[in-house]
Amino acid sequence: MSTSRILICIALMALVTYIPRVLPVTVFRKPIKSRFIRSFLDYTPYAVLGALTFPEIIYSTGNYVSALAGTAVAMILGYFRKSLVVVAVAAIAAVYFVEVLMSCGM
Repeated sequence: MSTSRILICIALMALVTYIPRVLPVTVFRKPIKSRFIRSFLDYTPYAVLGALTFPEIIYSTGNYVSALAGTAVAMILGYFRKSLVVVAVAAIAAVYFVEVLMSCGM
């Protein structure tokens, strides 16, 4: 691949990542008063993060049972508003525990 083609690709990627950051600032100069639009914009990052993360959660361990156990523990602790560190460590511990149980034949 030639250097000019690489530079063009880098410039296009920079433009594509720059537009979503600049567009809201230029389009929405006044504060948004619509409750629907504000709530939509507030929850969009969480929805995108969930959509990107959830499929990897299921396939991360190579075993659906342990992955679902870790997911269940994380969701339950998240529902009870535990800290991110507590949720992550407990989910990892649940996956580990289920993997150990399954390797022992239980």
